[in-house]
Amino acid sequence: MLPNIYHGDYRLLALAPLILMAVAIFFIPSIEMGVDFQGGTLVTLSVDGQIDAELLQTQLRDEGLNAEVKAFDTAVGNMIEIEVPQSEDIIKAEELKDLFNELLPKVSQLEVAAYQNSSYEQEYRTNKAELDGIADELFELAEVKRSEMNISTSNDLQKRFDDSYTKIYQLYQQSISGPIDKYVKYNSISVQTVSPTLTAHFIDKVIGVIIFSAILSVILVFLFFRSLIPSLAVLTGAFCDIIIALGAMGLIGIPLTLPSFAALLMLVGFSLDTDILLTTRMLKRKGDPKENAYDAMKTGLTMSVTGIIAFSALFILSIMTHIPTYYEISAVALAGLVGDMFATWGINAVIILYYVEKRGGK
Repeated sequence: MLPNIYHGDYRLLALAPLILMAVAIFFIPSIEMGVDFQGGTLVTLSVDGQIDAELLQTQLRDEGLNAEVKAFDTAVGNMIEIEVPQSEDIIKAEELKDLFNELLPKVSQLEVAAYQNSSYEQEYRTNKAELDGIADELFELAEVKRSEMNISTSNDLQKRFDDSYTKIYQLYQQSISGPIDKYVKYNSISVQTVSPTLTAHFIDKVIGVIIFSAILSVILVFLFFRSLIPSLAVLTGAFCDIIIALGAMGLIGIPLTLPSFAALLMLVGFSLDTDILLTTRMLKRKGDPKENAYDAMKTGLTMSVTGIIAFSALFILSIMTHIPTYYEISAVALAGLVGDMFATWGINAVIILYYVEKRGGK
């Protein structure tokens, strides 16, 4: 049976989670962004036989394709993952498209105004020259010549611009498919491409979710306990869980993707659950505060162990099937659950126990 760790100088229990957090903070800068957040293309191939991932990666890079290659066996056969970072041409094309679409309505309006009133002629020419400059940059990326295109109106310019934008993506896809087709014979192929615009959308959504969840958590915790110290202790426990999970991601090389981000959000909910359980029992129950903390710890550890067993099964399944989504979710969840045990019962419990004893003494 687990002894009551809160007898004696229980403040020393905070040392282990604090050291763990310091180590985690050291590894957080090592976290890599996945395709979801940095953009690029992920190609998944089903192949017959074994493929030398390092050799294939070298061959692709010799062809000018800067790719990361992973090969693994699954229950359904051999698979290859080829991750290609976002193309500079694609990023530039997206920027030019935004500028073009922002300026085009103004130029169209000035074109009509200048036709009706010559006083708008100079403003029209200035903005038209700027719009043409943006279009010429895109035409150069698309490897097309403006002189070979029949452009007389803004509508003509927009059509040629859109065609050139599409061609840039086609060239990008060909730069990926060409080298792969040259060196790999595959049975099936799956391609996931995330554009810079979609990447920015993902990042905006993630930031919005983080801000909303943080504000909502703070409000609910303060409304529930109506006391500063216990509320801060609960939020500190959740913060420590996320730091430890992020450190584990940096240590074992789990990229920040939508699945791993979802796992981090799930950890916030689990952490708040165990922290609120502890704080409620400490504040509401009468009797020896150390015994109350011990009883809460037994219940909380049961919850954590149950979660660890469940995600361990998912982790083993991810190893067997080599499904990245399962691996990212289960690995992040396991790291966070282990971290939660240290943070909740080594930091949160110490803060609440010290608070209750001081309050009782007064």
